[in-house]
Amino acid sequence: MKWIIASDIHGSAYFCRQLLDACVRESADRILLLGDLLYHGPRNDLPEGYAPKEVIAMLNPIASDLLCVRGNCEAEVDQMVLDFPVLADYALLSEGQTLIFATHGHIYHANHLPPLHTGDILLHGHTHVPVCERCGAAGEFMVLNPGSVSIPKEQSPRGYMTLENSVFTWKTLSGEPYCTWKIGTQPPQRDKIFVQN
Repeated sequence: MKWIIASDIHGSAYFCRQLLDACVRESADRILLLGDLLYHGPRNDLPEGYAPKEVIAMLNPIASDLLCVRGNCEAEVDQMVLDFPVLADYALLSEGQTLIFATHGHIYHANHLPPLHTGDILLHGHTHVPVCERCGAAGEFMVLNPGSVSIPKEQSPRGYMTLENSVFTWKTLSGEPYCTWKIGTQPPQRDKIFVQN
């Protein structure tokens, strides 16, 4: 199965369209959205193409392909207009023997870990910065972040990740890969791997 993993659309119809185009281009089987779908939040500027109703209209027809977790900007009123669940704090996926704990990142993150076993992965958005690094007292876990679809931070690209055959690949919205990590291997060096040139 091939997953597209993305986070922090923040109501941008402009960038949501690009993400859905990427899903078609990638021939993805499922899409995992890590929260903050419709609202931009008080700490962020309005993203380009801010139109939450258009985002709703794009996502509802593909409800059966979506798995979502609640971001800090989701509310019960969002669930009233969306045809797929968005209020779960986390979702669990497995890739072989590895558990992937998918969440938004405002509750569980590298400094506040959920219960995990050695080798498990904490996958979250929220920071708008792509990440692939070890975490935990002895580096026994991995923390991964796809960055943001619409409001990237720290000079990172707008983008998403794919997960297929135990390989995570970070890509720009145009589909250009810029980092790859296979479960069970050493993470890539952090130095500027996620910074746009």
